[in-house]
Amino acid sequence: MKCSLTAIVLLSCASFVLAADTSDMLPLTELGNRQYKGFEGGLYPDGKNQPPEAHEKAGALLAGQIKPLDAQGKPNQDGKIVLLSIGMSNTTQEFSTFILLAGQEKQKNPKLTIVDGAQGGMSAARIVDPQSTTGTRFWNTVDDRLKAANVARAQVQVAWIKQADAGPTAEFPKHAQVLEDELRRIVLLMHERFANLKIVYLSSRIYAGYARTRLNPEPFAYESAFSVKWLIERQIKGDKDLKEPWLSWGPYLWANGLTKRNDGLTYQENDFGPDGTHPSQSGRQKVGRQLLEFFKTDSTARPWFVTNDG
Repeated sequence: MKCSLTAIVLLSCASFVLAADTSDMLPLTELGNRQYKGFEGGLYPDGKNQPPEAHEKAGALLAGQIKPLDAQGKPNQDGKIVLLSIGMSNTTQEFSTFILLAGQEKQKNPKLTIVDGAQGGMSAARIVDPQSTTGTRFWNTVDDRLKAANVARAQVQVAWIKQADAGPTAEFPKHAQVLEDELRRIVLLMHERFANLKIVYLSSRIYAGYARTRLNPEPFAYESAFSVKWLIERQIKGDKDLKEPWLSWGPYLWANGLTKRNDGLTYQENDFGPDGTHPSQSGRQKVGRQLLEFFKTDSTARPWFVTNDG
């Protein structure tokens, strides 16, 4: 059978995924008080991209408390501060590039150890239950990676989570609500496993308009940002089960393909691998640089990430 690429994105000669029309989609950071399918934009409540003042102050206070710890979690100037990533294949690909960039950063705090706990194939639903087969494998591997980096659970004080679900099919907002609950469960699980975890940053998917598989195409990639937004808003609004760790957006990574975001970010087709979903080296560089810039400049990250501030 002869294959062609017109208004569809090919999965293979035998099956394909219809390309979602993203032309009217605005990044959450530019949507503001306007709505997407009945839901307000912005990263935080009221269409804003900055957290409420009280929430920001709480994060800054915790950031100032992040100091080197020994393996038992006690303050020790010879100890370590651990930043840990949690997520799936895209997450580990992007965070590994960030680690390389951070390793070249002269301002990086020498007491900081960055550990990539994210793993291929480990989407949100597969890791929420640490007693399941995939959950056990995921969290045991996280422990192994901490050990390989010569650090312990008790030294993990900051984390970055980027998650999604494989093959979503439900209409919005249902699939985003499911992911929100999975993220909530992951955060609570991490609070139990890492006794000194103070701050968790979350990010959502990059653009998926070039996707050639059903793994997580548009509009699901775009809509997953609402999962993060809603979870953080729950804490801001005083959800008694989400008191800690402190939750905040990390860098917002989505841009509408070749349409420039306000800061100039775009995603070209060559920023992705053959499946159109996983980032190529150039795509990983784009995310890695956003992560590095975030940790160097954010008011709740700079105090412990940058050496002369911590």
